[in-house]
Amino acid sequence: MLKRFFTILIWIAFWALPLSAQTISVGTVERMPFSFEKDGAADGFSMALWAQIAADLGHPFEVTYFDTFAEMLSSVESGESDVAVANISITASREQVMDFTHPIFESGLQIMVPKDGMSGSPLWAALASKDILIAIVLAFALLFGGGMLMWVFERKSQPYFDRPASEAMFPSFWWALNLVVNGGFEERVPRSFFGRIFAVLLVLSSLFIVSVFVARITAVMTVDAINENITSVNDLYGKEVATIQGSTAANFLNNREIDFTSVETLAALKAGFEAEEFQAVIFDAPVLAFYAQTAGKGFADLAGPIFLRENYGIALPSGSTLKEPINQTLLKLRENGEYDRLHHKWFGSLN
Repeated sequence: MLKRFFTILIWIAFWALPLSAQTISVGTVERMPFSFEKDGAADGFSMALWAQIAADLGHPFEVTYFDTFAEMLSSVESGESDVAVANISITASREQVMDFTHPIFESGLQIMVPKDGMSGSPLWAALASKDILIAIVLAFALLFGGGMLMWVFERKSQPYFDRPASEAMFPSFWWALNLVVNGGFEERVPRSFFGRIFAVLLVLSSLFIVSVFVARITAVMTVDAINENITSVNDLYGKEVATIQGSTAANFLNNREIDFTSVETLAALKAGFEAEEFQAVIFDAPVLAFYAQTAGKGFADLAGPIFLRENYGIALPSGSTLKEPINQTLLKLRENGEYDRLHHKWFGSLN
């Protein structure tokens, strides 16, 4: 009986020895503030959390950075990576091909847009519109034509208009402009019969012209403001929207039938946004919030509330024996306050 007992102990010791010495291969991507490389070491909320988990389990680990999110998840699915740690959303489709631990972070999607003024003044945008440019050209043509017509009526009646047509163009235009804007010059009141009639008609019609012109500018500015303002998902239709391919944001946009540009990496997404190629970026809320308050501060803003709530987890190959030990450690870290400390360190200023 004693011999059998020692045999079992020896067998357990030999079985546990390779497990305790196992080096865990960790796959990740650059996703600030969850995972990134700093001074040659892994850093970020998710990686710091993982370091505490690995220390509690007694496992050393090696980190491999993948270029894309899809490559990282594929490495888990194939078993190349023992775990994947970043901002990995737990979804039904992913759960079919891999396992997930308990949630490590509550997140969701959000919209990021350029700050006000990044694309120019609404007034200049309105003045640059085709309709307004046509109205301005017509207004100048009417003022020039009206001034020259007054020159025809008044050139023999007062010295101001008594000059050749080539010299009278600007003075006549200036007279018509002042008549419309200021009511005219007292010392240059029309003296001829037809000049006086025309001047009265010009003043009365100018009230209508100015009112229509101002109303048109206001209408164009209002329409442009409505069209450009993005405050919710419903405002994304017809806009230049972008996100990362294969992400939960991409699936969401596809389900809502919203056209969007798909890029491979977060770096490409940020670069396109900074180059003003996109009117809106849809992605994970904490990632966008961190960017808007750091590298994107001054020209990036978050629009609307967080939507499509989701949880991040640590991904593992299906049937991984690491799942239960990791879950137990996660519960321990929540109970002893270490999780809250890490969360406040990385996200306290973003709440």
